[in-house]
Amino acid sequence: MEQALTRAVALHDAATLRQVEAESAASGDPFALMQRAGQAGWRQLLGHWPDAQQVVVACGSGNNGGDGYVLAAHALESGRGIRVVRVAAPASALAKRACAAFESAGGVCTNDITAIASADVVVDAVFGIGLSRAPEGAVAGLIDAINTSERPVLALDVPSGVDADSGNVPGAAVRATVTLQFLSAHPGLETGAAIDFRGESAVDALGIAMDRRDAKAFALSADGLVEWLRPRARDSHKGTYGHVLCVGGDHGSGGAIALCAQAALRSGAGLVSVATRAEHIGALIGIRPEIMAASVENASGLEGLIERADVIAIGPGLGQQAWGTALWKAVLDSDKPLVIDADALNLLAREPRSLPPDTVLTPHPGEAARLLECSIAEVQADRYAAAQKLVACFGCVIVLKGAGTIVTAPERKPWVITAGNPGMAVGGMGDLLTGVIAALRAQKLPAFDAAACGALLHAVAGDDAAADGGERGLLPSDLLAHLRMRANPEIAA
Repeated sequence: MEQALTRAVALHDAATLRQVEAESAASGDPFALMQRAGQAGWRQLLGHWPDAQQVVVACGSGNNGGDGYVLAAHALESGRGIRVVRVAAPASALAKRACAAFESAGGVCTNDITAIASADVVVDAVFGIGLSRAPEGAVAGLIDAINTSERPVLALDVPSGVDADSGNVPGAAVRATVTLQFLSAHPGLETGAAIDFRGESAVDALGIAMDRRDAKAFALSADGLVEWLRPRARDSHKGTYGHVLCVGGDHGSGGAIALCAQAALRSGAGLVSVATRAEHIGALIGIRPEIMAASVENASGLEGLIERADVIAIGPGLGQQAWGTALWKAVLDSDKPLVIDADALNLLAREPRSLPPDTVLTPHPGEAARLLECSIAEVQADRYAAAQKLVACFGCVIVLKGAGTIVTAPERKPWVITAGNPGMAVGGMGDLLTGVIAALRAQKLPAFDAAACGALLHAVAGDDAAADGGERGLLPSDLLAHLRMRANPEIAA
């Protein structure tokens, strides 16, 4: 659904940005772009800390340090107290030029990192988008001094120590209060560990129009929901919005499949059935009488339910014993669109098999690691790469859950969800997401769009629920009313 890209933010990787910088330099004064970056940083500093009198700029030896020297020159000109702290002299030609201009105007550079403690604001201009390994030695010490000072920090382009492409934080890294990205937003700052280091995020294009076709990924926020969730036609009925079958809930795990089914209803499915153990039927009907709950004790009991369904969601509470395994095999052998989560993913990791391209897998990092036969740390070190590996393995739509959920599929650029909060790190949230995606799929959204819209809807509902009473103690059931509201953007607006 290309329309959705009109509301998505294009994220460009470091190689593309370096190419744009090179082209800009070739067409004019290469120093001009650095001057614009430093000036943009100075405007950002004034916007957030207009009363700051003592500014310390931590400069590296490369062009990011050059941006810092330009900012420092503006601070000096304004009459602020300004010091540049560095552990190495500028090395690039442009950084040397910027440093010389700062010193010619009376600016002072020092290697005394204790100066950071006296700052009202610290500017991080140590590393830019080119970082590929953990900072070491004196540079790591400088980063540590910035963090331990507990001063507000403005990071230029990327917090030093954070990989701008992957979001990996391999070692010491600056914890920024605000990060001002240049030319374009960076994919790494929207997912994984980087989110805890970037602080508030802003972008200054420096007068250059980036080509969205060159983006590595796209970021989705709450306003993107309207692209998919349009007002319904008056001449419609329950069949118009599809029949979701939720399969799961082995002994003792009925709550998981109940959450999945309720989320499917609150996200707009016309009909929702549940195939589960007999012991859960009474509770399901009592919780939500709209659920059509069926006792299924073996795979043969699924046949009629599968036939009537438009979409099947399998995994919540399924278990990995004989009952769950038999149901999993029966569902995967059907020709219905599938949303696969939880124990169904663990069964898939145990017995890998090819899947139809419109299947949606929704692993969290632990499940992704099992599917890829690697460690969780390897998944989290480059979430974009892990998601693409899952696509290569299974040839279908992947929703890699976590901070900055990534949605991707064969021949599609990844979309990353910028909503959501730490309160959603609790058991049962994934069961909701499975139901949401299945419901949107039943409402005739293509698999990729259902996955992207569903992940966004789920995350935004989580933010709404957290706004009601805080993140700590947030429960999956707290999201249900908000799912309904957000599934109707014309009302939520």
